[in-house]
Amino acid sequence: MAAVRALPALAAALLLAAAGQASKYSREANEGLAAADGKRRESAEFRVVRLNQIWEKAQRLHLSAVKLAELHSDLKLQEKDELSWKKLKAEGLDEDGEKEAKLRRNLNVIMTKYGMNGKKDSQLVDTNYIKDGTESDTLDDPRLEKLWSKAKTSGKFSDEELDKLWREFKHHKEKIREYNILLETVSRTEDIHKNVINPSEENLVKEEILHNKHRELKEKLRSINQGFERLRKVSHQGYDTTSGMIQQEFEEPRVIDLWDMAKSANFTEKELESFREELKHFEAKIEKHHHYQKQLEISHQKLKHVEETGDKDHLNRNKEKYAMLQEKTKELGYKVKKHLQDLSSRISQGLQHNEL
Repeated sequence: MAAVRALPALAAALLLAAAGQASKYSREANEGLAAADGKRRESAEFRVVRLNQIWEKAQRLHLSAVKLAELHSDLKLQEKDELSWKKLKAEGLDEDGEKEAKLRRNLNVIMTKYGMNGKKDSQLVDTNYIKDGTESDTLDDPRLEKLWSKAKTSGKFSDEELDKLWREFKHHKEKIREYNILLETVSRTEDIHKNVINPSEENLVKEEILHNKHRELKEKLRSINQGFERLRKVSHQGYDTTSGMIQQEFEEPRVIDLWDMAKSANFTEKELESFREELKHFEAKIEKHHHYQKQLEISHQKLKHVEETGDKDHLNRNKEKYAMLQEKTKELGYKVKKHLQDLSSRISQGLQHNEL
């Protein structure tokens, strides 16, 4: 009888022990999951989940080493802007949602630029940075194609000048693409706005947002028209300044654009001169970035060659060099884009003063 009475006590003890062990395993499992999650966050490239997802997707695409580094710089700048916006939102400083809308627009531009927006016609035609990629790439505009064809066969350009001119054409193509994305966004917003029956304070705010977007469209269109006129002149006359042809203060397309716009902005002579000097430093930064992009592409080609030979020591050395060049290219790319953003913002403010 004593043994029978002891059975429930023994069963209870066993149940408690099992529960304790299960609790221990559950706790360890949770701690393990938390640790794994923490490691994932530490190893994540970006602090914004959506940007990490884009980066992971991009690495599965067939983008060149240079394009992948360029995308990283774009996403890094987007991350900075999104984290700044989160602070503003927490302080109630984006009530009309304009800054949030601009962030979405910028991300759409990035996705389209690298052929990641799901549209077949926007897939990026990736070209080798070192080899002549001009034949396998397109400008998507008959006027630009015609100008480029004339320039190539004119005999007025050296190989180096043709490379420089091609960069100007590609930059112009990107400006047109960004303008079209913004135009599409504005059109959608206007359609929604027209369907609103009862005007309210909120709708007045939206009208102000539309006004700002139209001003941005106007600035981009002015830049496109100025850029096309410049391409037309250079394509016909060449770069040879010794015979009275096109003279230019800067060579990098983005800097040329900034300088043309700065001259139209409401700057004093002293401010314009200061801006000119800053643009010289900016152009030097871009040239340094171009240098590292070329070195990265060369390193990538060498790495692929060494991987085929099977020399382990040689492979490790090339991997280290490639990783170093990759990080340097990403870092410089981010600095260039951040500087460009700051300079563009200052010019935009100067142009707005002209309209007042």
